[in-house]
Amino acid sequence: MASDKKFERAQNANAEPTAEHIDAINQIFTELELAYHNQFRRAFPDAAQLGMAKQLWLQSLCDLKPARLRAGVRRAIKNSEYLPSLHTLRQYCDPQPHELGLPDAHNAYIEACRAPTPKRDHTWSHVIVYRAGVETDWFFLANSPESIAFPLFKRNYELLIERLLNGENLNVPLPKALPEEIGTPLTREENKQRLQQLRAKLGI
Repeated sequence: MASDKKFERAQNANAEPTAEHIDAINQIFTELELAYHNQFRRAFPDAAQLGMAKQLWLQSLCDLKPARLRAGVRRAIKNSEYLPSLHTLRQYCDPQPHELGLPDAHNAYIEACRAPTPKRDHTWSHVIVYRAGVETDWFFLANSPESIAFPLFKRNYELLIERLLNGENLNVPLPKALPEEIGTPLTREENKQRLQQLRAKLGI
């Protein structure tokens, strides 16, 4: 997940801060000063250094939604007795799945593998679990060992969480997909060939 996030953030390197971002950064520094008064004063001893820090944080964090920044600073204050660095605050902007009402990646994988067909009719713990299954490919999940299938599912699941955190509405009704059962069963050789094609496509 870390490498994918770096790639997405690199793509957003030219993001321009908005007025909402400026308000969020000002609010972040106000809350940090209230929570870490002495540490804050030592880190930013005068108005000039405080102003430069705000500019740096604004430019470095403007690829994230303002609401996500506000949630991140409150998570940092709640969990750390030390004034967070810019890098640490960014990490706090990425909540754990359970904080979003989501299962962890492995439990999501188990749910996806065990869900009956048709998958879209299953009562999912969260629609993202279903979408991660779609992205990974149901046939691949059903015919690959966990050591191969889970890393790919986990990557897709975490990318979907990242999209959710960035404000994309993924919690929408599940689309009517194509039938998940093939009318004419494939032969063993055809199944093997399809699995090989999937693995080649996925680079594994």
